[in-house]
Amino acid sequence: MTTFQPFDMERMMSRYENAVEYNLSESGVHPVSIRGLVDDPAVIEGLLDAELNYPQTNGIIELRERIAALYPGATPDNVLVTVGCAEANYITCQTVLTAGDEMVMMLPNYMQIWGIAHNSGIQLSPFHLVAEKGWAPDLDELNAIVSERTRLIAVCNPNNPTGYILSEAEMDGIVAAAERVGAWLLADEVYSGAERLTDTQTPSFWGRYDPVLALGRLRQAYGLPGLRIGWVVAPPDTVDDIWARHEYTTISTTVLSNQLAAIALGPAVRSRLVQRTRDYIRRGFPILDEWLKSHPGVFNLIPSQAAAIAFARYELDINSTQLMERLVQEKSVLIVPGDHFGMDHYLRISFGLPHDYLRAGLDRIHELVAEL
Repeated sequence: MTTFQPFDMERMMSRYENAVEYNLSESGVHPVSIRGLVDDPAVIEGLLDAELNYPQTNGIIELRERIAALYPGATPDNVLVTVGCAEANYITCQTVLTAGDEMVMMLPNYMQIWGIAHNSGIQLSPFHLVAEKGWAPDLDELNAIVSERTRLIAVCNPNNPTGYILSEAEMDGIVAAAERVGAWLLADEVYSGAERLTDTQTPSFWGRYDPVLALGRLRQAYGLPGLRIGWVVAPPDTVDDIWARHEYTTISTTVLSNQLAAIALGPAVRSRLVQRTRDYIRRGFPILDEWLKSHPGVFNLIPSQAAAIAFARYELDINSTQLMERLVQEKSVLIVPGDHFGMDHYLRISFGLPHDYLRAGLDRIHELVAEL
């Protein structure tokens, strides 16, 4: 039996995110309040009258219709609503992979799938985003490692932690690699809608190839992490198989989360939420960028194209996890160490936050940097 691999980043956040004064570890923007989401008295009354029963366990039809509308050609039968994207990742991998299978994964990346592979006896081969190329993917490396044994290719677009957005040609290259061997393509697309430099939403891998598993959630692009709503969009037979695993884990999300998520993904509200997210990102990035540049020779950043996070390299003689722990203990600030992405001497810092809060947190980090 393999040794259990904890999910290092989420273990850290579980311990510290509600214990520090300044949490700069989140990957989404400052959360929306219920008042900020729902302002129609009739809708509020409807929510107050809702019976706290189980909803349809794969997601209420109105919510699945609104998720399907985000993916050209999809129907509600292509959609399973899950408890966040974490459950979607977990039960999707359970469905399409078995011990001994080979998975190819983009790195750096959100490391949940890496841990799932380790804990499930899945053989994992990485292909990399290359800092020297502005975080563009090494497609030659991808093509070299994809083989007839490859069962699944996992990507994150826009990427966590770098904020890189794949070009159309790069997306086509990844699809071609999967198609060559008939592998599943798992696309974590939770940052789609959180673009910094454009109002054009990042396109999905859905519709480019039949065996696609497109995952989303209401945290990063919508500012609604507390609803714990995620989803997977896949061929209907596969959705049904994943749904069967869902019944072993959480059974369903809550009825209120379903109803509030359906409100959030209504066209008018969704447009407002996405614009709010982009505003936080576009106003917060210059603050962080100026702060990083005020430490010449210490930080180097390839600016992110999307997401409320920056993945900055630092030139200090200290391991990134040790630096994180000192920030927590000495300055009551939480950031994500590069170790949690397999890349020491990097830090992931969030900036989609109220400006006074962001500046105060950065001031605390400066204090420790100055000491070092």
